[in-house]
Amino acid sequence: MQPGSLRAQQGGFTLVAVLAAVAVLGIGLAAFGPHWALESQRERELELLRVGQTYAQAIDSYYRLSPGAAKQYPRRLEDLLHDARMVGTYRHLRKLYPDPMGGEWGLVKDANGGIQGVFSTSTEAPLRTLPLQTPLLTLPAATRYDQWIFAPRTTS
Repeated sequence: MQPGSLRAQQGGFTLVAVLAAVAVLGIGLAAFGPHWALESQRERELELLRVGQTYAQAIDSYYRLSPGAAKQYPRRLEDLLHDARMVGTYRHLRKLYPDPMGGEWGLVKDANGGIQGVFSTSTEAPLRTLPLQTPLLTLPAATRYDQWIFAPRTTS
């Protein structure tokens, strides 16, 4: 190829076009990045609310179905998978769910060591700032996820 040929001039144009496309793509990703992060946190927060309520329901079921007059809470989360107090197999949960916020579950225990509730150990600030009340539990307005305690309102 000769230096002044048409083919040499087109090669430079292609390079400029590719650089311009990369720049536009970078600007688009920079603009969309915060939105994507916010949506990701929103989805994890909704999953935390769903899974937390599932644990609260399972703990409530375990407590209410305690044989005899003495009601008790599970000693371990695994007790919700297979309730050995019952004849046959009784499951309050189908599986143990991980903390959607990425940490381990914190446990709220009673004086006898029974699990009354669970909470995320995440110290991130929640997007939801209003209290949440369901028939089974109440979550106060919180500044961190670890302040949401998923414990059923049980009566002895």
